[in-house]
Amino acid sequence: MIHTSLSVFSNRLRSDTEQVKEMFHMFVLFFLCWCRLTGVFGESVSVMEGDSVTLNTDVTEIHEDDDILWTFGKENTLIAKINKDKQIFSTYDDVLDGRFRHRLKLDDQTGSLTITNIRTEHTGVYDLELNGLKLTSKAFNVSVHARLPVPVIISNSSQCSSSSSSSCSLVCSSVLNVEYQDKNTYSCVLNNPISNQTTH
Repeated sequence: MIHTSLSVFSNRLRSDTEQVKEMFHMFVLFFLCWCRLTGVFGESVSVMEGDSVTLNTDVTEIHEDDDILWTFGKENTLIAKINKDKQIFSTYDDVLDGRFRHRLKLDDQTGSLTITNIRTEHTGVYDLELNGLKLTSKAFNVSVHARLPVPVIISNSSQCSSSSSSSCSLVCSSVLNVEYQDKNTYSCVLNNPISNQTTH
């Protein structure tokens, strides 16, 4: 009887140990996935084409032993590097077929990266890695939006000039929203996530 009780207790203990191991593995898997997702989705930044954007390191001053790496895209292409100890402050603007040529600026005090005259081809994930007293990484998901033209309302019928006309066909110059105002007035609205243009 004692032998049977010990056997049952031993099996239950093994079962509990396996459950703890399984829970631990699930926690590690969750943590790794969470870290990867925060790296991919990081801080979202929206900017208009032609403007400049600064990606901040949140550091007030670079220390002598700090190394800063800025990479871009899925391939983690190196676009900027700082090694203060060796006095290296470099941008690699000829990578990716010169996509960043004459557009990258490094702040030599903070390590922040500025992209000037930004274009839609610069949309993507920018990763910061700061190696110093501690390892810090940060991701920026940059969305670049094209500047919007002012929409034009075009009359599609010669009947529109007649004040007695009961029907008139109007066309907006772009794919956008047509909104009825009041007193037979319409407006065309063209928008993106950070701006809009309207014509009445």
